[in-house]
Amino acid sequence: MAISRELAQAELLRLVTAGSVDDGKSTLIGRLLYDTKQIMVDQLEHIEDASRRRGHDYVDLALLTDGLRAEREQGITIDVAYRSFVTPRRRFQLADAPGHVQYTRNMVTGASTAEVAVILVDARKGVIEQTRRHSYIASMLAIPHVTFAVNKMDLVGFDAVRFAEIEADLRALAARLGLHDLHVIPVSALRGDNVVERTGSMPWYEGPALLEHLETVEIAGDRNLDDRRFPVQWVIRPMTEEHHDYRGYAGQVAGGVWRAGDEVVVLPSGLRTRVAAVETFDGPLEAAVPPQSATILLEDDLDVSRGDMLADPDRPPAVARELTASLCWMSERPLEPGARLAVKHTTRNARALVEELVSAVDMDTLEDRPAPERLELNDLAVVRLRLAEPLALDPYARNPATGAFILIDEATNDTVAAGMVREAS
Repeated sequence: MAISRELAQAELLRLVTAGSVDDGKSTLIGRLLYDTKQIMVDQLEHIEDASRRRGHDYVDLALLTDGLRAEREQGITIDVAYRSFVTPRRRFQLADAPGHVQYTRNMVTGASTAEVAVILVDARKGVIEQTRRHSYIASMLAIPHVTFAVNKMDLVGFDAVRFAEIEADLRALAARLGLHDLHVIPVSALRGDNVVERTGSMPWYEGPALLEHLETVEIAGDRNLDDRRFPVQWVIRPMTEEHHDYRGYAGQVAGGVWRAGDEVVVLPSGLRTRVAAVETFDGPLEAAVPPQSATILLEDDLDVSRGDMLADPDRPPAVARELTASLCWMSERPLEPGARLAVKHTTRNARALVEELVSAVDMDTLEDRPAPERLELNDLAVVRLRLAEPLALDPYARNPATGAFILIDEATNDTVAAGMVREAS
C-alpha cells in the first residue's frame, strides 16, 4: 500500500486491546482492519473461503488474528501480537493482548507502551473478573486514556437500559481505580456497529464511533515535558584526527525539552555542567523532546558512562537505593522475601534484594491482601526492594520512562517481573 508523505508523518497512536476470552476482541480487530481497508485481496479471499468452510453465512473477521492468538497460547512467555494500520488522520500500532487469566503478564507487556487501552466487555456478562484485572493493570501502568468497548450489543437487542447498567458499573470501577480519560462505547464488532462508523442500530447513543474516538484522542500532552531526563545509552568518541575532541552521549530523551545552554546534573555522581549542543545524525537540533533519539554534548569533559542519567538539577529524580514498587510477577517460580534479582532500569543494571512483599491484589474484591508469603505467576503486588547501587528514579505516575524497570533472574537470564516505582528513597 502506497503511503503519502503526509500520512507517513501523521501522529502515531499506540493502543492495546484487552478483554476476556470470547469477548470478541479478534472480531473487533478484524473489523477495524477490514473497514479501514487494511486487508490485502488475497487475505480477504482466504478468510471468505475459511468462513464458508466453517458454515458461516458471514465473513468471520476473527480469522485475521486467530492464527496469532493460537500461536501465543502454545506457551510463549512474553509475546504480544502487534498490528499496524493507518487512516487519513492517524497511524496506529495495536498491541493485541491475550485474554486468558494465565496470560496477565502478556497484557502488562503489551500495555507498557500504550497511550490508549481498549478493554472489551461482553454486553451479556457485564463487568467480570478479567474486566477488573485489565482495568487494574491500566491503572497500575497509568495509561493516559482508557476506553471500554461494550461489545455484542446485538445479542442484547441493542438495549439502552442494559448499556446504561454496564456503563454505570464501569464508571464506578474506573473511579475506584483512578482511571484516566474514560470513555464507554457500545459496539457490535460482528456487524460493525459503532466500530468504524456509527449506525442506526443504537440511536440513543450520541457519542463517537470507536475509530473516530481513537483518531481524535489528544496524546500530545501525555509526555512529560517538565522534567528533563536523558539516560545515557552510548558514549560516542570517534578518536579520529578530525574529531579527537568530540565526546557525545547518545540515547533517547525520557523527559523534558533539551536545548543547548541548559544546566545539567550527571547522576548518580552529582557532577554539574551545561549542554553544549543537541545533535542527531542529520545535524544540530534546536530542541529534543521525548521520545526522540539524540546525542548530547556537554561543555565540560566529565566522567559520564553508559547507565548514567543527565537531568535538570532543579527538578532531579531521586537517587535511591531503596524503593517501593508495583509489580507483576511473570515467573512460574514463586517470589519470596529475601530473593536476589537483577534490576534493569533505563540503561543501567543493578542487583536487588526483595526486602518485603507488602501486599498482593485480590482480583475478586480489588482489595490489597497484606504481607503475602509469596507471589505466584501473574500476581499483581506491592514490594520493597533494596539496591546494591543507587538508581536515578521517578515515580512511574510522574514519568513512566524513568519509573519502569524489569527484574531478571541472573541464573536463567529470564525476565521475571515488570515493576513500576511508587516511592524511592
